[in-house]
Parts: sequence; C-alpha cells; structure tokens
Amino acid sequence: MPSVVIQTTINAPIERCFDLSRSIDLHTDSMKHTGEKAIAGRTSGLIGLGETVTWEAKHLGIRQTLTSKITEFEFPDYFVDEQVSGAFKSIRHEHRFVQQGSKILMTDNFIFESPLGVLGQLANVLFLKSYMKRLLVKRNEIIKQAAESLR
Repeated sequence: MPSVVIQTTINAPIERCFDLSRSIDLHTDSMKHTGEKAIAGRTSGLIGLGETVTWEAKHLGIRQTLTSKITEFEFPDYFVDEQVSGAFKSIRHEHRFVQQGSKILMTDNFIFESPLGVLGQLANVLFLKSYMKRLLVKRNEIIKQAAESLR
C-alpha cells in the first residue's frame, strides 16, 4: 500500500497543534478549493475518539463522499482516522505530535489502498500519490499558520 509521510515543524504548543489537526472547521477552510464540507456525523468543532465525519468534496473532477472515524486517540500526542466508506479500498491517516524543544514536529502518515486492482496501482504511480501529498502539504501549511498566529 502506498503511503505519504509529511513532516511539519510548528512553533506553537503541542495541544494547539493537536486540536487544530482535528478541527472540522479548519479542515473545511483548508480544503475550500475542493468544495469540501462535512455533511454528516461531527460537522463542526473538534472530532474525538469513536466519532465519525462524512465529507463531500470534488477531487480530480469527481464529486465524492468519504466517511472516516477516529479509531485511536492519545491527547496530545497521536490520533488516527480511518475510512469507513468512500472511494478508496482503505485509508489510514496517522497524526503524530512530538515536542522538540520549543517546537512541535507534526508527522502525517497517510496510508491508502486504491480500488480497481492493477488500474488503481497504476493511478497511484501516475498521479494519485502526488495528488494526496499536495493536499496534505497544503493542509499542514494552514494548520501551521493557524497555530503560529495564535501566539
């Protein structure tokens, strides 16, 4: 299964970084370019252990819905969201936060399995992995800006 790992250094308290990463509202703001919005489950505020959110967005020219659930949660160090239903065969998104002096190292490990067997594997190589990386980098830049602006 392909994975995308993004590391972002943030000059802000670990609790703030953790909460901004699980904020439905900030996620919606960071994905405005896709028209992404929360339509079911937790639709605003901070998502927590056992909660789900269903997103609707346009990715790669196709309107999609995806439901994810928070399956692991250790405040303020770690949480995982996993796809319950959606276009992918599976998604596991691990969010880790490590204090490094006065800064936080935020690491996203986005592990996914595309549908359609060999065609899905080809899509991963040709464009899907790089598309997912761009989305995560953009999202993390917005989390960093928000966290550092609240000093």
